[in-house]
Amino acid sequence: MVFSSITFLYYYLPLVLLAYHLLFLPVTLGWRSSLWRRLSNLFLLLVSLTFYFWGENFLIWIVVTSTMIDYIAGLLIAKGFTPGPIAILKEGEPRSGWQHFGLIMSIVSNLCFLGFFKYFNFFIDNFNTTMAGFGLEGAMWQDFTRITLPLGISFYTFQSMSYTIDVYKGKVPATRNLIDFACYVTMFPQLVAGPIVRYRDVANQLVTRVITREGFASGVERFVVGLAKKVIIANTVAVAADTVFAIPADEVTPVLAWIGILAYTLQIYFDFSGYSDMAIGLGRMFGFNYLENFNYPYIAQSVQDFWRRWHISLSSWFRDYLFIPLGGSRGSKAKTYFNLVTVFFLCGLWHGAAWNFVVWGLFHGAFLVIERMWLSGVLARTPRPLRHVYTMLVAIVGWVLFRAETLGYGVGFLQAMAGLSVGDSVLHPLGRYLAPEITIAMILGFIGSAPVIPVVTRRIRALISDETSVFGSGLFQAAYGSATVFSLVVLMVLVGMRLASGSYNPFIYFRF
Repeated sequence: MVFSSITFLYYYLPLVLLAYHLLFLPVTLGWRSSLWRRLSNLFLLLVSLTFYFWGENFLIWIVVTSTMIDYIAGLLIAKGFTPGPIAILKEGEPRSGWQHFGLIMSIVSNLCFLGFFKYFNFFIDNFNTTMAGFGLEGAMWQDFTRITLPLGISFYTFQSMSYTIDVYKGKVPATRNLIDFACYVTMFPQLVAGPIVRYRDVANQLVTRVITREGFASGVERFVVGLAKKVIIANTVAVAADTVFAIPADEVTPVLAWIGILAYTLQIYFDFSGYSDMAIGLGRMFGFNYLENFNYPYIAQSVQDFWRRWHISLSSWFRDYLFIPLGGSRGSKAKTYFNLVTVFFLCGLWHGAAWNFVVWGLFHGAFLVIERMWLSGVLARTPRPLRHVYTMLVAIVGWVLFRAETLGYGVGFLQAMAGLSVGDSVLHPLGRYLAPEITIAMILGFIGSAPVIPVVTRRIRALISDETSVFGSGLFQAAYGSATVFSLVVLMVLVGMRLASGSYNPFIYFRF
């Protein structure tokens, strides 16, 4: 079940919201709030497991087992099996053997789950390729059962692991409440494709959250906007991206190659940021405030700036749990560069079990090293438009490696973009791949990838909230509110029409 589906939008979500808010009503009224908030956590846990089971069936045992292991590991680390309240550990204080064991148990189990289910096929395929290359066909593993990748495993293993690491480092106290912890790990708004939520960011919300009318309304607005980004823009431009990338690389004309990669550049942003918007909006509807995951990365002025804006929860996770423990920028320049390349090698591998993802990660890591070495100084003296062009070229070339089914195809596609292969414009005319609705969606995408609408919205709100302004009357405020509601209704109607037509509707990051 995906957020942008008829089943979720018109059946599952309304029923869950209705039941949840009826259950949460005593909390709002101040009647035995602690009890009813705990019951609402149990309800969220059950509906989240149902949501996951709907798509994954019995693979649900993986997330359940991972959750139990990390729950026990957290108690081991925090000495939570002894009587008395659990105190937050002191940072820098020596840890006992059992505490070390708890941390190792959590990290090893999560990485084993991730490694086996995500990289087993990759390892066997490369082993067989290597054996064939040495003429050892008899040593190849021919009849192995291919492993199915469970949805969201890349996200919930990192999320659950961050809990035990933070408990160990003294960033957050462990919890004895299994329901609260399991609710945190399996929360369906962000279970499958993030953002990666850290326990310390929602620990208080699990036991003290409230739901306000303003918060719920902002959640609905954020969800609808994210849904529109996904269904109206991402799904539409995806048709152009997928059809172009299905053409043999030597047949793609330079213009068609650029159309295809620009379409994919918009698709992956609006697909993934749209999902994050929906997750954040759903969280607000249930009383949770998740941190932002995107901040208009396509207006970045450098690759460093791009990664401060793109998939923020992942890049900050790698920074805090890998780059800094490796030494960060504290050592020599050579050590810092090595740490950066290591992080982005693993970042690429996290995204997918294929060599093109590894090269994509190393590609970005190389530019981060170059910027630290000397390019940042040059960029600081370069006009903003040129800095933006440079950053987008790096991002776009990277997306070719990211999108290509194989590394060889990616290289061929880049050659087509550079005009090194002529392609076949007769066999693949531009008009076949650039229908009017795709052109409109791409234009909307270019506008929406910059903070144009938020800037305009803030200025309008400032005007109507200024009592000294001619626009500061209740009439204009009511008109603005009505226009907002009308816009959301229109977006939902358009989304419903698109979904009813059975249009293309996968989420890119579901396969990671």
